[in-house]
Parts: sequence; structure tokens; C-alpha cells
Amino acid sequence: MSRVDELIAELCPDGVEFRTLGDVGEFIRGNGLQKTQLTNVGFPAVHYGQIHTHYGVWARETKSFTDVRLAEKLRKAEHGDLLIATTSEDDHSVAKATAWIGDGQVVVSGDAFIFRHKLDPKYVSYFFQSGEFRDQKQRFISGAKVRRLSGSSLARIRIPVPPLEVQRQIVRILDQFTELEAELEAELEARRHQYQHYRSRLFIETDAPRERLGDVGQFQRGRRFTKKDVVPSGIPSIHYGEIYTHYGVAADAAHSHVREDLLEQLRFAQPRDVVIAGVGETVEDVGKAVAWMGTDPVAIHDDTFLYRSELNPKYVSYFLQTDDFHLQKERHVARAKIKRLSREGLAQIEIPVPSDREQDQIVGTLDAFDTLVSDLSIGLPAELAARRKQYEHYRDRLLTFKERTS
Repeated sequence: MSRVDELIAELCPDGVEFRTLGDVGEFIRGNGLQKTQLTNVGFPAVHYGQIHTHYGVWARETKSFTDVRLAEKLRKAEHGDLLIATTSEDDHSVAKATAWIGDGQVVVSGDAFIFRHKLDPKYVSYFFQSGEFRDQKQRFISGAKVRRLSGSSLARIRIPVPPLEVQRQIVRILDQFTELEAELEAELEARRHQYQHYRSRLFIETDAPRERLGDVGQFQRGRRFTKKDVVPSGIPSIHYGEIYTHYGVAADAAHSHVREDLLEQLRFAQPRDVVIAGVGETVEDVGKAVAWMGTDPVAIHDDTFLYRSELNPKYVSYFLQTDDFHLQKERHVARAKIKRLSREGLAQIEIPVPSDREQDQIVGTLDAFDTLVSDLSIGLPAELAARRKQYEHYRDRLLTFKERTS
């Protein structure tokens, strides 16, 4: 019998009380903090988007800050509060949460809730990751393009409320799993940095002549389609956002499809074209690419470019990840709220052009490295994936209780 089982047998032998989140706390909507108002110094601040991208189960320090005078007007989370992102592009991510266990207050943006309660803060945050929470929230999610959860809906979700000692013991166990997962992630990230450094060196150290991309190939912009045009089956397509979220260096199958009646108005990348994202949220991101290695054409979004040349397409795709490319593209990026690269700017960037044989050798070498840091079936990625699956199973078991009946 585990320590958790012993505590439950001792402290709640007849089962655990289940209560709604609204019964055990209150939801306070964040307000007034825009992404553009985040700074590197000032009053600690959390934007809802950072809950998705930066924060884990808990946080003691903030990634960002804001002006102290602005912070005086905004709602603030206290130590122990849960910070909840209430909007997302998908059902899985909506209501992602982090427990604020820092010493002071923190301001929170709109599209986020502060959940103030008396439970163990990490226990509540772990519950928000559980299968039980995901199953309950599903019936309350609203919105089409942007998925949302309201405070009144969150308040109706039921949470098991064992004695505080049981909550803390569960947290101690799950913290150990989280720390182990973090160690594996850090090791994998170190391997990725090592790989990125080696990849850049391969392109720098070649003696091959350098040519402008526009001199050895041609660019064409894709044509517009929207998320409303996406269907379960139809014309294979690549949306610019998917290049950031779904694709690696190369792909031979499309992640999504669009309506077949759009055929005449679309533009297609052919096999061995390189598809390049022309817009991004940061200067570093914009220009990410995927080599299209499928057997059939694929429709491309109007915020992408296809690049067609006699170069090895994976060689080009790898080059567009190098430090050399990032340094060159910086002077061509339009720095508005959304960062953009033009066809003319891309055409000015120089690429080493070795023989076909040397291109193939570089691609073979980098493919081997890429597999080591990306393939979920081998090495560290496989171990990390297995540990995550094990952890999720064990977490859900720990958060599953027999309900006490009155």
C-alpha cells in the first residue's frame, strides 16, 4: 500500500468529497495587459499566451514584467492562486493552468482567470492536467476559430477534495515525476543545441561557391485559403502556421486538406519544392521551411512561398535553419507586429552551392543527427515520450478517488 493509500484509508475511509471549483474558490478575470506592454523589468506580469508557451505546473518567477504605474490599475494574483489561460486554438490547450507560488503579486492579462482557493495550489494545477478535468471541460468549450471557457463554466467543474495532507502527498509524488521529465527535456535540449551548432558549421566550412537563392531558383507565393476551408479529406494543403507547429525539415504527407471546389484558385508546390513560411511572430521564426517530398502536389497558403531549384530540397531546408541564414535574413524582415519576409528579400540571401554529391552527403549527415534529437522511436525522444505517457497514467490514477456518498 502506498503512502497515499494509507492516508486515504486513515483520513477518508468512506471516500473523498467532490466539490465544484466554484464551491472551493472564485474566478477573477485578468484585465488590461497587452502583449506590447510586457517589459524586461518592472512589476511581475503574466500574459495568457505565456501560460501556453512558457509556464509549467507552477511558477515562482515571471518571464515578463510591466510598468509599475500600469500594474496599479490591473488585477493581481496572490501566492497560491491558479493562473488559467481561457482561450486557445484547440480544445486540448484551452484552460491550461499554472500555480503561482512566487512571493509577491503578479498582474494577469485578459483571456486569463485567477482562481483563488484554499487547496494546495500545485494539487489544483495537476488536476487541471488530468484526464478527468479534460473530460469535464469538453462540454463547456465554446467558440469556433478561438476556443474558450468562461468562468461560470469552469466553476461547474467538479474536483476531488481529499484532506490537505493527501493533496500534499500527491503533489510530492507528482513533483518527482515532473523533475525527472524536466531533466530529460534539458538533456534533449542540450543535444539539440549541439546539433544546431554542428549543422551551422557544415554550411560555413564548405568551400563551395555562394549564390543568391534568386539566382539558382525561383520563388512563388501561395494563394489564400482560410481555416474555414479546411476539411477532413480533400486537397492536401500546407498552412503557414503548420510549418511552425507540425512539420520538420521535410514531409511526404500533408497534415491537413482543403475543399476540392477550391482547386482552380489554389497554388501548388510540386514534389521537391521547398515551402517557406513568409510570416512569423518573431524575426528568428520567420522563414522556417519544409521540403515537400510527397509524390503529388500540395496546396500552399498565401503566407508561404514555394522555392523551386535544382538544389537538393532538404539541403535548402536545412540551410534555412542555420545561423548564416538567420544573420542574412535579419536585414530583409519587415518588423511590424507580424514579421514578414518578401520574395525579393529571400532572393537576395546567399547559399553555399556545392556539388550534388556533397549536398547529398550533408543531408545524410544532418538526417542522422535530426533523427537522434527528433525521432520518437529511438534515443532520448523515445525515453521522454515513454516517461510522459507513464507520468500521465500515474497522475490520473493518483487523482482518481472513490467519491464519498452522503
